[in-house]
Amino acid sequence: MATLTDLTLESARNGLDKKEFSAVELTQAYIGAMADAKVLNAYITQTPDRALDMAKAADAAMAAGRAGALTGIPIAVKDLFCTRGVRTTAASRMLENFVPPYESTVTAKLWDAGAVMLGKTNLDEFAMGSSNESSHFGPAENPWRGADGGARTPGGSSGGSAAAVSAHIALGATGTDTGGSIRQPAAYCGTVGVKPTYGRCSRWGIVAYASSLDQAGIFGRTVKDSAIMLGAMCGHDPKDSTSAPKEVPDFAAAMTGDVKGLKIGIPKEYDMQGLSPDIKALWERGADWLRAAGAEVREVSLPHTKYALATYYIVAPAEASSNLGTGRGVVQPGAL
Repeated sequence: MATLTDLTLESARNGLDKKEFSAVELTQAYIGAMADAKVLNAYITQTPDRALDMAKAADAAMAAGRAGALTGIPIAVKDLFCTRGVRTTAASRMLENFVPPYESTVTAKLWDAGAVMLGKTNLDEFAMGSSNESSHFGPAENPWRGADGGARTPGGSSGGSAAAVSAHIALGATGTDTGGSIRQPAAYCGTVGVKPTYGRCSRWGIVAYASSLDQAGIFGRTVKDSAIMLGAMCGHDPKDSTSAPKEVPDFAAAMTGDVKGLKIGIPKEYDMQGLSPDIKALWERGADWLRAAGAEVREVSLPHTKYALATYYIVAPAEASSNLGTGRGVVQPGAL
């Protein structure tokens, strides 16, 4: 029998609008599910009391006809986003007791849209990693088990967020991506991860890793869910000098599914030596689906691809040492 935690963000939003259940009931269902899934260690800090207070406020807002795009929707926040009054650790012992007096722009936008905070999710320390094993609070685990029943990594650095969405202990979650830290754990956990274009989401109030690469993003259960969350998170922020001064389109409304006539390039360099045959088959199946839907799929060349990883390992550690060495990325609001 389906439960409230089985709903997608879109269907939960519709159920709240139709008064099939309340935001408090939905939030209580998630708090219970979180308690049952502690073995995953997806959360560093759970905030059930705050979640219920936010859910009550959401019910009051809906009763008054003031519902936002995410009113009453329980979500998780990667513990790299500063949250006023709730500790923000970056999964590090150094920040174990750090409680910010300010709110990151992204989370402020989510709360303004009516979202409910369930807690702060696990990650690799200071977002430096790809397996969520370097957290001071212990590794997060993937809810999907191996054939032997053993624990598997959820990927990283946003592993806790991916695990929480995959395990149905959050309807959606924020993440950050510097070199794949949303996209890789989303793939490992079977969720939809989106790293937006750099500048789409403000970096103000996010503990910095590599300032010219970091970008806030989303984990959802469906593409539509991620589009709804992204619409609430985006927007120009004068507090972030790299924030793009662009209007925010209705990402969810743009999801018509019509790709007829689009030209889609697939870089030949991505068919690299050592690529798993299973992954290659999935890649080719995706291209076939696009062709069947009317898109024109072309082979293109990105000749500098071979330099990408080396470039990343020059830029990212240099910026990380600057940010963390001065403390600018740790305790001050903003990454620059």
